[in-house]
Amino acid sequence: MDLIHLRMVMPPALTQSAVDLLSSDDRVLNLMVVRSAHVPEGDALECDVMKGAANGVLGDLRRLGVDRTGSIAVDGVEMMFSHRAEQVEADQPSVLVHAPLWATVEAHIRSEGTYLPSFYLFLVIAGLISAVGIMTNSQILIVAAMVVGPEYNAITSIALGLDRGNRRRVRDGVRALTVGFLLAIVVTLGFAALARGAHLQSEAFDLGLRPVSHLIDTPDFFSVVVAFLAGVVGIVSLTEARGSALLGVFISVTTIPAASDVAVSLAFADWHEAWGSLLQLLLNVVVLVVVGVLTLRMQRRLWRRAARRATAKPGP
Repeated sequence: MDLIHLRMVMPPALTQSAVDLLSSDDRVLNLMVVRSAHVPEGDALECDVMKGAANGVLGDLRRLGVDRTGSIAVDGVEMMFSHRAEQVEADQPSVLVHAPLWATVEAHIRSEGTYLPSFYLFLVIAGLISAVGIMTNSQILIVAAMVVGPEYNAITSIALGLDRGNRRRVRDGVRALTVGFLLAIVVTLGFAALARGAHLQSEAFDLGLRPVSHLIDTPDFFSVVVAFLAGVVGIVSLTEARGSALLGVFISVTTIPAASDVAVSLAFADWHEAWGSLLQLLLNVVVLVVVGVLTLRMQRRLWRRAARRATAKPGP
């Protein structure tokens, strides 16, 4: 059973309006009111809401002004035993029970779109791991580097910023990706130059047998297809909180490996490969951002349309 728990604090003047609003919706359960006579923050309300109805309930509460004059806290309900809740759930169309709560989806993307020093540290570490994989022709290390790299958080944050018209979020994300990838390339370039000077690269790589590098530095039609599909899966997995699918995105798109291959190719004076890897990096980032924006918008429209149709259907 998908339920959302709401905790609200509001001025006493809004309490009755909020109670009337919440009690009129049969998908709102366990409504409790704690009235305050002296506390300046006002009255406290708590309730459980079916996840699919939470978007509308939150929208109504915000239009009422609860978030401006008080606060609304949102938590997930992992488990609840209630015969009434089971009956209400059984009476609702599936789309009204399991629709994503867009406020939490966007809050998750915003929280991940913060660029602490660890963001840049992970990018550099991922770049170094990927460089080792390139110079030793180890695909396993390339996959490991993809998992470590945090760049997809910035990509989804940029997509959300473009979707919502938030220029600061877009600017911060672009700056974080630019600085992060440049830092990873510079550090990896130094590492690759040291490895070349000490002749630590594999013999096959030294002889020009570089299947991993060639796969990375040759952007083509299939690169676009993979980036497009990964972008769709990434946003849908964030929407539905499917961590395993999101992990699949991390290990399917050539961003960190492309940045590393730019550095390794420069260190070994392979200018053509360096240019191809740079194109691969830019191609994947741009496609992921564009697909992210389109998928966010499309999902919202599809879910809203499905909810309207389900609401408009006459009952049995």
